[in-house]
Amino acid sequence: MRKQDLSYYRTNLEKGVHPGRSPENLTPSSFLSARKWCIINHISLWEGDCAMRILFIGDVVGRWGTAFLSQKLPALRRMWEPELTIVNGENAAEGNGILPATAAEIFSAGASVITLGNHALRRREIFDYLAQEEAIVRPANFHPEAPGRGWYTYDKPGLPPVTVVNLCGAVYMDCAWEEPFSALDRVLPQLPPGVVLVDFHAEATSEKLALAYHLDGQVSALWGTHTHVPTADERIMPKGTGYITDLGMTGPIEGVLGIKPEQSVEQFLGGLPGRYQVPDGPCKMQGAVFSLDSATGLCAGVERIEIR
Repeated sequence: MRKQDLSYYRTNLEKGVHPGRSPENLTPSSFLSARKWCIINHISLWEGDCAMRILFIGDVVGRWGTAFLSQKLPALRRMWEPELTIVNGENAAEGNGILPATAAEIFSAGASVITLGNHALRRREIFDYLAQEEAIVRPANFHPEAPGRGWYTYDKPGLPPVTVVNLCGAVYMDCAWEEPFSALDRVLPQLPPGVVLVDFHAEATSEKLALAYHLDGQVSALWGTHTHVPTADERIMPKGTGYITDLGMTGPIEGVLGIKPEQSVEQFLGGLPGRYQVPDGPCKMQGAVFSLDSATGLCAGVERIEIR
């Protein structure tokens, strides 16, 4: 596609006009059609040449979340054609944590990299798997003797190295051996030149946004996980880092953050805690797509997604 055509189609897409349609014939369905047409034909909504598209999927919860991911992710990847797909799988096993079998299922669904969080080491069965499988990462600010690694560099012909870093928050969390700001300042000089992406698994929205400002311009994108509730604050930071406070979750719609409502209510009423029970029923998959500029490696656009 010629450069002059790219500007024309991008302008039309911003107006919600499919090529060949006039603005007075615009309908919501034609707007969606225009978006899909531009995605399929590799035309970006955002200014600049976006050579790399990264798909991030929020926390997968339980067997139903894992099954829904396996069902829906392949089609989503065919539509967006991302160069890299990153899935947070720290709650993919029943109860919480992750097992080798559930990690294998997430990879089979199309994940390039799996990130984790505060429940990363909840299941002892995953310890050897974390040591052997490089593309699954636990928080880099865990204790140095924790099994696994805190970052992974994805190499694909024709693309710069893409390093995915996992971090755990320190506010209202008990998993961080090292506070995340200092941890990432320590880690960044060790990474190869190229794109750096950060999954910040944290509770406090202020901690997530503060870290984004701290890293602005040093990493391509930082997104939050852990709360299971998607936020409507996707943005590009002043120096070019893509950001969203939380991606949301992949799992049952009718539940409290992926837990059976009656179990959650009982705990708030003073009941005894127990292993989390995942409800049955329809599911959702939430996340975001970040587009990175080919010249700078910084973010050119962010878009939230939700599939039901």
